[in-house]
Amino acid sequence: MGDTSFLTTRQGRKLAYHLTQGRGPCVVFLGGLKSDMMGTKAVFLEEWAQAQGRAFLRFDYSGHGESSGSFTDGCIGDWAEDTVEAVAELTEGPILPVGSSMGGWQALLLARSMPKRLVGLVTIAAAPDFTEDGYWANFTDAQKQQLAETGQVELPSDYMEPYIITGRMIEDGRKQLVLRDDLELPFPVRFLQGTADTAVSVETAVRLLEHATGPDMQLKLVKDADHRFSDGPCLDLILGAIEEVLAANT
Repeated sequence: MGDTSFLTTRQGRKLAYHLTQGRGPCVVFLGGLKSDMMGTKAVFLEEWAQAQGRAFLRFDYSGHGESSGSFTDGCIGDWAEDTVEAVAELTEGPILPVGSSMGGWQALLLARSMPKRLVGLVTIAAAPDFTEDGYWANFTDAQKQQLAETGQVELPSDYMEPYIITGRMIEDGRKQLVLRDDLELPFPVRFLQGTADTAVSVETAVRLLEHATGPDMQLKLVKDADHRFSDGPCLDLILGAIEEVLAANT
């Protein structure tokens, strides 16, 4: 697996990463909220890339994994800056982002910021605009008051320890929304979504599919798959989606 390397961004954040050299397009894995680059999907895809001689990048956003900073100091916009910096500094030429959960939102932001670099897009339980449509929309009056008074709210998770959601994350998230304006994805796109996902709904996946525009876009629903989407069959589906997008560019 190799030693972890570090990139210091223009914002002064120190990002941990693993970069596999190989032929392009470079597959870039974008993890979820409070996830890190040591997760099952990231490591599985790295092993596949190495076996194929394919360029591959996985990294930790600031406040995640081995990178600098505290999670509660970060927000969607910070992690979008981290993503752009990692791609710009560590990769060359065409890329294929693979975004999981919050990483799906990051992949869509990346498509907006550097569309000419992308040859396609794969998302797994993509969670665009979740700070607004998931968190804020479902906060009780008491939670909104707590956020105003203390600057943060603790939310339970079915998949890990509770999330600490800050006022900054909510406010910044409103500047990063992708489902309100045109979302052009002019390349092959594959959205993967489990029907047993309790963090991201099938309705969210369908909304993204219907909102985005592009010449080659598909949503695959997997019965009984949960948000982790990391058992053997799901990993094979992710790999199949990646290979399908890459094949469309040959």
